[in-house]
Amino acid sequence: MAKKISPSRDRRHERAPTALTKRPAPVASTAPPGDVALVFGKDEHGTHILRRRSEDAPVEAGVLRPLQSGKPIEGEVISLSPRGDTPLLFDVKSELPSPYPAPRPTSDGPAQVASDAYRKGWDAVWGRRRRDRSLN
Repeated sequence: MAKKISPSRDRRHERAPTALTKRPAPVASTAPPGDVALVFGKDEHGTHILRRRSEDAPVEAGVLRPLQSGKPIEGEVISLSPRGDTPLLFDVKSELPSPYPAPRPTSDGPAQVASDAYRKGWDAVWGRRRRDRSLN
């Protein structure tokens, strides 16, 4: 009795086993790894981005709005240039720093509620507290 071998079995044994499809290794980006932004959304408020100012910096979330003549600037002015390797990834160039001062770093200890000027004003309005000189 002769065995009938399907054509697919014949083809499988005719060629040598090979590894899975080989893909070329990804090419490293030639762009500097500096200040980059990733666009991840757009709505009525503007274009939403994630930004990393340097390799060691944390990722910041922000909203891009176009500059409009006669309107105040509400933050840092930046320009974006697209990267060729990824459509939603941009190199960022800071054109003008934010007009607002950087937030004050917190210090250790409790919050200072009253300054010396506040205390002097309090004393001028309400007078100094009188000590009770009577004995128990």
